Amino acid sequence: MLELLFCSLLTVFPDYLYRRYMQGKRIGREITLFSVWYELRWGITACVLLTVSLITLIFYYHPSTTHVTSLFRTVTILPEAAGRVTDVFVANGDEVEAGDIIFQLDDSSQQAAVITARGAVAEVEAARAVAEWELANAEGMVTQAQGQLAQANDELQRRLEIFERNPDAVSEREIEQARRLVESREGGVDAAIANRKVFETRLSTLLPAQMESAEAALEQAEVELDKTTIRALIDGRVEQFALQPGDLVSAILRPAGILIPTGVERGRFQAGFGQLATQVLHPGMLAELTCLSRPFTVIAMVVTDVQEVIPAGQFRPTDQLLDLAERAVPGTVMASLQPLYAGTADNIPPGSKCIANAYTNNHDRLHDENLSTLSWLYLHMVDAVGLVHALLLRIQALFLPVQVLVFSGH
Repeated sequence: MLELLFCSLLTVFPDYLYRRYMQGKRIGREITLFSVWYELRWGITACVLLTVSLITLIFYYHPSTTHVTSLFRTVTILPEAAGRVTDVFVANGDEVEAGDIIFQLDDSSQQAAVITARGAVAEVEAARAVAEWELANAEGMVTQAQGQLAQANDELQRRLEIFERNPDAVSEREIEQARRLVESREGGVDAAIANRKVFETRLSTLLPAQMESAEAALEQAEVELDKTTIRALIDGRVEQFALQPGDLVSAILRPAGILIPTGVERGRFQAGFGQLATQVLHPGMLAELTCLSRPFTVIAMVVTDVQEVIPAGQFRPTDQLLDLAERAVPGTVMASLQPLYAGTADNIPPGSKCIANAYTNNHDRLHDENLSTLSWLYLHMVDAVGLVHALLLRIQALFLPVQVLVFSGH
């Protein structure tokens, strides 16, 4: 409407002055409701063309959007496994710090698993003590077998010496029996040494492996037990939290609530501009916004980043082919906005609904000595019409509360 009024002053109004004072035509006589098109046709046609051109020029070089908000993350409060609530330690709206207990789940089965795992560790420790005594016994058996072998060797040597001095004193049968006894004693030594190695291997390899397995099972059981105590991982404020003892909480079916982190970043806004603005949006571009949560206020902003992709084109592989007809609505180009002056947007709550304008600035290009006169005039006109868009934003900021409270009924 503002553009139409401005353009009519440059087209329809001069045409009317010409008809009135140069041709002598008057409203109500020659210029009537039925003849206004014929009498002012040149002015009306020029007004329509100029209005369309001006609106196109303004909204192309100075894009506007109503899709502006300050996004922030929330943390869902839920356990890793389903369980029945036994104790609740916070209430809705409470501030919590990292590590604070929020609620407790029934842990009877986890407690039993921990007790069982501790019993397994104790069994391995007892088996280690028994194995140490068995190893000591095996050492004794080796010593005994070696002693018996030495005794058998001595007996064999004694008989061989007697046989050499007097063959009639010792028979060959007795010597053969002594040799067999030595071989038997050597086998006993080998068996005792092998038995000792069995217990050494059990102490050095088998029992440590069993202990590691038992300790790992105990650690896993303690971890599962700890999962029944739901703690806050970050500082924040508990919202939408209405748990009571006896409620069933599930990671899939029923979360417990939401945790809003403390120190949510303020002053950073995300704006979704139309795809036609892709050619003019760039980091460093000046902008302005006004929000419902802070009416009658226009805040100077600057574009800090422009997303390189348009979300409407994203897809996930499924068992169905992608049909582009289902995505007829074009996506927007997301730009990040920050206050031009620090602290000016700190009192705007995250998640506020806002309206934003971005302004093309050709100040540097206008100082180019190689710029032609027509380009210089055109760029001057582009920068000048940005004033119209800035005025429209201020009118929107002025009437935004009225529009929301009166016309929308909210």
